[in-house]
Amino acid sequence: MILVADSGSTKTSWLAQGGELIETIGLNPFYYPSDAIYRELAKSDGLHAIREAVKQIYFYGSGVSSPERIDIVYQGLKKFFPAAEIHVDHDMMAACIATYDGRPCIVGILGTGSNACVYDGGKIDYTIQRGMGYILGDEASGSYFGRRLLQAWLYKELPQATYDYMQEHYDLTKEKILWAVYNEPHANVYMARFAKVLTDGPDRGYMEELVRSGFREFFEHDVKCFAGYASMPVHFVGSIAHHFRPQLEQVAQQYGCTIGAVDRQPVYKLLEYHEQQVV
Repeated sequence: MILVADSGSTKTSWLAQGGELIETIGLNPFYYPSDAIYRELAKSDGLHAIREAVKQIYFYGSGVSSPERIDIVYQGLKKFFPAAEIHVDHDMMAACIATYDGRPCIVGILGTGSNACVYDGGKIDYTIQRGMGYILGDEASGSYFGRRLLQAWLYKELPQATYDYMQEHYDLTKEKILWAVYNEPHANVYMARFAKVLTDGPDRGYMEELVRSGFREFFEHDVKCFAGYASMPVHFVGSIAHHFRPQLEQVAQQYGCTIGAVDRQPVYKLLEYHEQQVV
């Protein structure tokens, strides 16, 4: 049995042949050592149920950007699935596999974090260093939009209805926000929780302009850096791209770009791809 995993900072989606989607927390090796990854896997009844049947695992994850971090994930998986052949790669490769249509393209991730590359079907080209995290990068990601909403809430710059909505639904105080951001672990995941306000909150015009401004930053920093960017389709994975495709297409048009595939949950395409490799 083949098992594939698409892991971001917030959650990991697991899908096995003939099985249903299983979710665990995100298993970013920047935050979780091998033993912690094993403990999180051991909490999942769904993974326990297929543990003995899994023969091959293809794990794609955020933070898997060096041999050392690949090994952290590998050791955690190997402890839980000792009989499986295990392959570990970056979530950028997962996005490329899930959206590639045979043409050279730009591929972006807009989830808890963000990233972008050029892909030609075999090789990933970053041009400049990508994936700088929620403090130095992650434009138009869930953590980026959550940070901007929290900042505007703290400065009392939000429309009143949105300010009241966030207060009511998240029981916010300045002290709680500052403690979560500066003292608790995984501040990026905490801030990304508030991106849900983009879809569920009031003041739709305000939200749509906030989204467009974030997308403009993404295109400025993460798309325009690639030579010939306007000649390639731009594909995306992630919930932010999925929920705001119209705004994404508007901004892309401003930069002379065309949006191609937008896949909210690439794990299904990943399983299909790896099944085809063994036929």
